[in-house]
Amino acid sequence: MEIKTEAPTLQLFYWKGISRKGLTLSGELQASSITEAKSELRKQSINVTRIKKKPKSLFSFNQAITTMDIAIFSRQVATMLNASVPLVQSLDLIAKGSEKPLLRQLITAISHDVSTGIALSQVLASYPKYFDNLYCDLVEVGEQSGTLDIIYDRIATYQEKSQVLKSKIKKAMLYPAAILFVAGGVTLLLLLFVIPQFKDIYQSFGAELPSFTLFVLSVSEFVKNNCLLIFVSCLALVLLFKRAHRKSQKVKNYTDKCMLTIPVINSLLHKAAIARFARTLATTFTAGIPLIDALVSAADASGNYVYRSAIKMMRAEVMEGMQIHHAMNATHLFPNMVSQMVMIGEESGTLDSMLSKVADIYEGQVDNTVDGLTSLLEPIIMVVLGIVVGSLIIAMYLPIFKLGSVIG
Repeated sequence: MEIKTEAPTLQLFYWKGISRKGLTLSGELQASSITEAKSELRKQSINVTRIKKKPKSLFSFNQAITTMDIAIFSRQVATMLNASVPLVQSLDLIAKGSEKPLLRQLITAISHDVSTGIALSQVLASYPKYFDNLYCDLVEVGEQSGTLDIIYDRIATYQEKSQVLKSKIKKAMLYPAAILFVAGGVTLLLLLFVIPQFKDIYQSFGAELPSFTLFVLSVSEFVKNNCLLIFVSCLALVLLFKRAHRKSQKVKNYTDKCMLTIPVINSLLHKAAIARFARTLATTFTAGIPLIDALVSAADASGNYVYRSAIKMMRAEVMEGMQIHHAMNATHLFPNMVSQMVMIGEESGTLDSMLSKVADIYEGQVDNTVDGLTSLLEPIIMVVLGIVVGSLIIAMYLPIFKLGSVIG
């Protein structure tokens, strides 16, 4: 089977043609090439007289397949299979109901390959951009055990909980970033447009200004004269960092380490990593995947280099015969409560259940931490914004106290 790295790129074509009955028809068709579009129209007994590629809409960016789309797809498959709808028919129905052309094309391609007799897990593995190793391994277990409906229900639940966790972390990160962006914008407007007006007024009096006022005026002058350079430099730094973060594993690892040392948010990131680890390990272990292989998936799902390295070390120790709760204690990353619950699960043969409870506990703690973080950061950011803006205003009004003596 040919290995694909991603779903075929769809293009929209506008066509005109003549039907078998001699009627002039026109319309739009999605295909990966003009040749495929013409072939599809010929199947409909249409003689194409004109066909051209339609320019992409400015809003086409929202047609990309997201992790949320895959989570919804998984839930739809689980629902169909639980209703005893055959797999190929389920995929066809889901494809027809999809609003995103690229997602519809992906599901149609999967359905076609499955209908030819290829195992679903193999087909999904040929699209690693959308279905990772954990997803494919779970589907393969379901196929081999004849419990694909049950497995897909677990996959869907796992992905839904992962999406909820991800959205909570994004909320915690985006809120202070948005407030700081607004604060920076207000400060920039003051430096560019308000403070220069005060400078002109004070220069007309020829008075000696306070040092703090002179400093603020010099900062305003510098920003005004180098505004474009500052903007371009900041943008370049952001783009270079994003590129380095995407290309270099060392940069990613260093960033993960630094994130765990930032006050206030480090607690949130620790709890989120533990929740991901526990949820992934519980899901894979329940599905019947051996613990050694399940730890590989749990390491990748933790979302942080520090935890990923620690879990890989745990896996090596478990392979040598150490119990998993002892291996967890050796990392010094997992709280005693987590290792104690894992120990109870190992001794009672309910490790999957205990891990699910750990995941539930830490997902709840992430939720509470996000709410607390928002409540904590809001007054802090307001105070910082007040200090910055207030300092600029004070700097501009300091000379007014001496204005009377200067005029006299």
